[in-house]
Amino acid sequence: MTNSPVIALERVSFHFSNGQPLFDELSETFDARHTGLVGRNGAGKSVLGRLLAGLLPPTEGRIVRQAQVAYLPQDIEEPEGARVVDLLGFAAPFDALCRVTEGRMGEDDIETLEGRWDIAERLHAALHDDGLGHLNPQTPAALLSGGERTRVALLGVFLSGADLLILDEPSNHLDQASRQRLYRRLQQWPGGLLVISHDRELLDGMQRIVELSPGGLRAYGGNYSVYRDCLLRERQAAQQALEHARTERKRGERELHVQQQRQQRRAASGARSARDSNQAQILVNRQKNRSEASAGRLQQRRSEARSGFDDAVREAAARVDEQQVISLHGALPNLPDGKRILSLQGVRLPFSGAGLPDIELFGPRRLAITGPNGCGKSTVLAILAGQRAAAAGECRIEVPLAYLDQRLSCLHAAHSALDHLRRCNPGLPEAVARARLRHLGLDTQRGLLPCARLSGGERLKLALAGVIDGQPAAPLLLLDEPNNHIDLDSLLAVEGMLREYRGGLIVVSHDAAFIEALAITDRLQWIEVGWQYQR
Repeated sequence: MTNSPVIALERVSFHFSNGQPLFDELSETFDARHTGLVGRNGAGKSVLGRLLAGLLPPTEGRIVRQAQVAYLPQDIEEPEGARVVDLLGFAAPFDALCRVTEGRMGEDDIETLEGRWDIAERLHAALHDDGLGHLNPQTPAALLSGGERTRVALLGVFLSGADLLILDEPSNHLDQASRQRLYRRLQQWPGGLLVISHDRELLDGMQRIVELSPGGLRAYGGNYSVYRDCLLRERQAAQQALEHARTERKRGERELHVQQQRQQRRAASGARSARDSNQAQILVNRQKNRSEASAGRLQQRRSEARSGFDDAVREAAARVDEQQVISLHGALPNLPDGKRILSLQGVRLPFSGAGLPDIELFGPRRLAITGPNGCGKSTVLAILAGQRAAAAGECRIEVPLAYLDQRLSCLHAAHSALDHLRRCNPGLPEAVARARLRHLGLDTQRGLLPCARLSGGERLKLALAGVIDGQPAAPLLLLDEPNNHIDLDSLLAVEGMLREYRGGLIVVSHDAAFIEALAITDRLQWIEVGWQYQR
């Protein structure tokens, strides 16, 4: 494939059903170069990915495709009764082969299997080669971990034969080994590639970065590190421009004040001269009218000058506001040092039957649960939260807790972000709640949208804000992959908030840098021989 455009956006706009615009008149081309699409949570990256893949029609404009596209969504759907082969995207030929083999061939099965009679062998071999040999095409998807679902869906995309891959957050939920395997495979991918991601290591393997912001699309040559350097210089320039505009406004206002004082002195002097010279009243009136007209013109010029200064400051401030710092607010839990948080004795996990070591955790300790996809990390957290029963043993939690699962089930799809924040903290005044939403990057309009309309990153930040700022404050937080989906500026805010949290913390994550940033004190990790606890 050459670098000729394979997808072109021509003045593309997208508006929601209520007429609210997400973005307007985007024009850009995406070719065989490996490209990373970045931007703040809520900018519309996932919607743009679906538009490019042909899964959504634009409200206005045109999208020209000159390639076969395969798309990986941010959230892998798991319909009732779904199997591994459904996640792979090969259910039609596989089921046709099963019917033919069982002697109940359908009308279109032969045509469906044209060139794919070896589909079962190919899928088994692909799963084995990708380290998923413990699965088969008929394995129920409900038995897979979040990371395994992502790996299976990714495998299906690579097997699709597409010219261009569009992958939305493909490294979410993946353990370190799976991430490294993904990075290598993308480096070797011979076709076009568009990755929507906040994964710094993944983005550093791209050939260019395209940023989606309220100002539209902007392309940067080079990888993510090059883009961040450019962005840092732009932010510094924007801040300097704002400071310069404010300085110029103050200087201009001083000059206008001096001019006004001079004009007032001249007018007063002219009035005294007219009185002292005994001029005819008609001449005095003419002079007064000329003075008032001159004062009016001067006032108009001053008003225009002030407006110009204000406009310059507003424009400079708008460029800085686009890069506003995200922040989270956390409650202060009452957890005395040395207070016992939990104890595990003889606990065995459901399904696998793997045993956990006996643990006693005292506050305010910080426990990270790590291990490969499918080892049961989320199951351990669900048992601690009381959401799932252990196969054996006793789990005792001795302080109130707040739990954030991967699916963000604490959010109600039809409720607004403002409703959710005030439901978690009933005593929070509405004005304060709105301010905290703005600190999350949710302006007044987005704060009133149903949670279902928010981006994945916005939903996660909202759910996390409700957990850490709930009332009464929970002395223990259980967080399952709290760094998925969020943009890089938000990630820094989450790290900072959790680092300052003074309660007990138990977190599941595959991101070693994120775990390191939380000042973890204890680890429960899966190794080849089973679960191991380290202090």
